[in-house]
Amino acid sequence: MTVIFSASSDRLSFQHSSRIVAPFVRWLFPHLSDRAVHDVVLAVRKCAHLTEYAVLALLLWRALHKPPAPGVSAWHWSEAGVALGLAALYAASDEIHQAFVPSRQASFWDVLLDIGGATLALLCLWGLGRWRKRW
Repeated sequence: MTVIFSASSDRLSFQHSSRIVAPFVRWLFPHLSDRAVHDVVLAVRKCAHLTEYAVLALLLWRALHKPPAPGVSAWHWSEAGVALGLAALYAASDEIHQAFVPSRQASFWDVLLDIGGATLALLCLWGLGRWRKRW
C-alpha cells in the first residue's frame, strides 16, 4: 500500500513517467508516431494499475486466509470477497489522494480498473487452486 501511495505522488505522474517510458518506446520502435507513443505510455500506465492492485489483492487474501481443517475446502469466497473489498476501498482512497496532488487527477475509471485487476488476480488464484486440486 505504501508503494501504491508513493506512486500516486507527483513524482510518478503522467508527465514524469512518460519521460522514462516514451524514450524507451521510441528506441524500440523509432518509426512510431507521437500519438502512438502516447498511447503506448498510457497502456503501460494502465497495466501498472492492473498489476499493482492484483498484487495487493493477493497479499490481502494471503493475510486473511486461514489454514483449513482436514477435509475442509481451503478456498473461502468470503476471504476473497473481503480482500477484494479492501482493495476496492484502497483504490478509491488512492484516487481521492490523487485529487489533491496538483499534477494528478482522480478518475472513477481508474478505480474500476484497479478493482478489475484485483478481481482478475483472485479469480486466477481460485482457478490455479482448482487446477492443482487444492480446493
